[in-house]
Amino acid sequence: MTLSVDLTRRILSALNARQINECELIQPLWSGYGELFRVQLTDCQHKSVIVKHIRLPLHKAHPRGWDTDLSHHRKRQSYQIESHWYQHYANLCKADSCVPKCLWIETTEHETLLILEDLAQLGFSEINPQPSKSVIQACLTWLAHFHGQFMQQSGEGLWPIGSYWHLTTRPDELAALQDIQLKNAAIQLDSRLNNCPFHTVIHGDAKLANFCFSSDLTQAAAVDFQYTGKGCGMKDVVYFLSSVISFNQPTTSIEQAVKQYIDFYFKQLAISTVHYHPTIDFAQLENTWRPLYAIAWADFHRFIKGWSPEHPKINAYSEKLTLTALAQLATENNDTAKQ
Repeated sequence: MTLSVDLTRRILSALNARQINECELIQPLWSGYGELFRVQLTDCQHKSVIVKHIRLPLHKAHPRGWDTDLSHHRKRQSYQIESHWYQHYANLCKADSCVPKCLWIETTEHETLLILEDLAQLGFSEINPQPSKSVIQACLTWLAHFHGQFMQQSGEGLWPIGSYWHLTTRPDELAALQDIQLKNAAIQLDSRLNNCPFHTVIHGDAKLANFCFSSDLTQAAAVDFQYTGKGCGMKDVVYFLSSVISFNQPTTSIEQAVKQYIDFYFKQLAISTVHYHPTIDFAQLENTWRPLYAIAWADFHRFIKGWSPEHPKINAYSEKLTLTALAQLATENNDTAKQ
């Protein structure tokens, strides 16, 4: 990848480096909003850094056709929030929920230059591994300690509701949803998650591809904080598991594996919550969040079915779990009516 003279100058000036030796494109940003790349440096305390160069396009182009003004506004806001995250939150994260620190940020109306630590230089050089048990547990450990640290935090300056699929920002996908029962339950699913008495700061886009790993795949660090904000931690757990579960197996096998992973997550969450917030009643927290696993999955399923009706995440397990969530809502409605 070849950088322009101006961009090269700005990176070198920001880091007080003498020369860029190599520039490697990691990936273009979603829908043509810029590039993510790694640069190798000379005479700099950082041998290499990650640069996220965000340029708001004049022409909006979404790979699945969702190129509306609302979609553009959501992406634009997501980059503003990510910049705020790196400026005000990233340095607070501890070793058990490692994230790259922000080295430089430069923002104009249509462009952001974000320079971050290279996680590969910090020992997290493995990306996109096969989702083995150790890999999954490493990510769940990261999520649990991240959620525990930020438990009951307001998330000021981040998304008021974390995650990229939450209902308020996805009216077009809801309108396209053909599952009437799920469509009718969308507001209540969203409300159950948003009004949970225990909240934290969630990653918001916690898929496998947004984690980097140690060489032995036992520790994880996370990247990509565009949709970070206040929410129930089950939203991150659900989205992550949806990115690593093999759905080409019997539903009972998936359910058994998920139970073990959920138990593991709560054990880690207990360690973190007790450490950072010893006054929180963890038993009450766990009893509140566990039933929201099905609710959060149904909420994500609502988005997927409206966004991409042929998506492989629409499967027997997701449909069954969604029916469980809808039955849970019906029971709650009946109990309320009797009061």
